[in-house]
Amino acid sequence: MSEKIQIEEMMKKARIAQQAFEPFDQAGVDAIVRAVAKIVYDHAEELAYDAATETGMGVYEDKVAKCIGKSKVIWNHLKDKKSVGIIGRDESRGLVFVAKPKGIVGAIMPTTNPVVTLMCNAMLAFKGRNAIIIAAHPRAKAVTCKTTRLIKEEIAKLGGPENLIQCIEEPSIKLTQELMKSVDVLVATGGPAMVAAAYSSGKPSYGVGPGNVQVLIDIDIDYNDAAQKIIYGRKFDNGIICSGEQSIIAPADRYEEVIAAFKSNGAFYVDDQAIVDKFRNALFVDGHLFADAVGQSVAKMGELAGVEIPENTKIIMLRSNDRDDDILRKEKMFPVMVAFKYDSFAEGLAIAKKNLFIEGAGHSAAIHSNNNNHIEAAGIELPISRLVVNEPSSTTAGGSLYNGFAPTTTLGCGSWGNNSISENLDYKHLINISRVGYPQKNRPIPTDEEIWA
Repeated sequence: MSEKIQIEEMMKKARIAQQAFEPFDQAGVDAIVRAVAKIVYDHAEELAYDAATETGMGVYEDKVAKCIGKSKVIWNHLKDKKSVGIIGRDESRGLVFVAKPKGIVGAIMPTTNPVVTLMCNAMLAFKGRNAIIIAAHPRAKAVTCKTTRLIKEEIAKLGGPENLIQCIEEPSIKLTQELMKSVDVLVATGGPAMVAAAYSSGKPSYGVGPGNVQVLIDIDIDYNDAAQKIIYGRKFDNGIICSGEQSIIAPADRYEEVIAAFKSNGAFYVDDQAIVDKFRNALFVDGHLFADAVGQSVAKMGELAGVEIPENTKIIMLRSNDRDDDILRKEKMFPVMVAFKYDSFAEGLAIAKKNLFIEGAGHSAAIHSNNNNHIEAAGIELPISRLVVNEPSSTTAGGSLYNGFAPTTTLGCGSWGNNSISENLDYKHLINISRVGYPQKNRPIPTDEEIWA
């Protein structure tokens, strides 16, 4: 069967399912959305094991935590939101807002995060009464399709339409390309080339840019607390989370104190540039991440670099050579960080900005500070879509119970990252909204003199 015919058949099934789903009321829709989250929550250990085993990346325990945490926080965010029929009124402007489905969502899965990305995309799609077709990554196709099957079974128990979710079981580039051309809207989570292909498909698309989270450390904080949070974020799932901390930028006159805090919390700090060079050469090849290092442990980092790593090390921290072309300024998808010094906070911002424009512009940054002026200065100055304050970026930039970011697995990077949104992907991005406009007969009309005053 040709790729075109295979996708055409999947699209026909999806159309039938979506049309059957569209008449569901809000309670019926929400029951299905909840079921998607609950099945991943209930099977967290099993699916985390499958993902870790199949992909060979990350940390099993952290994948369990992702399945449990993301399922809870996304459902908690979605459960009270209106997405069916009239979802809002603006009496002051005489407007009524009516939600409509977008149709068929195509979702391209990453190998780094196959379970919760699928779960999130399905929940957002179903919240808008859409059907969804999943394009699995070849290195994660078994766990992706297994997760799809579990969701389908739960939908059937609730009387939902058959084929509301489908998965391409034997993925290929050609099948993914055909899917991109066929669906009504795309959600693309993966590398820059794949995201660019989605935006070139001719269909409305939501993609992500690369992350390279710069972490500013201020002078007025508890360095031990900051080090614990940053290390937790950097080591989480062996560093494959796009919102994971990448660099610390610390005050020069407190630098030794900062590094001591990191060392006492499990960081292996390397200042000797000869040894740092061993890591540079081992972890990057021809200017790109060494594929065999992605999502691997600190022990593996040491093995690749030929450097002995102390037992119980949580992350590796390398002192930058401060050169503009230092490749360590780029994203590192393993538990390795790079350290910089600044003499003034303005210089710290300049370092963060430089690193972001090397890679990761539009994504995220983090700051550990009690100085609101500095926090807001970072928000104003840096080319980012989100700034995480005094929390682990890795596990909170995508939304948490403790901040206001929309819980998601797709973090838009705005025009800096060649993305269509500069916020976290949410259900509102997967619905169309009709606006009903009533005449406002009693609305005061300004004179020409008042308009041009």
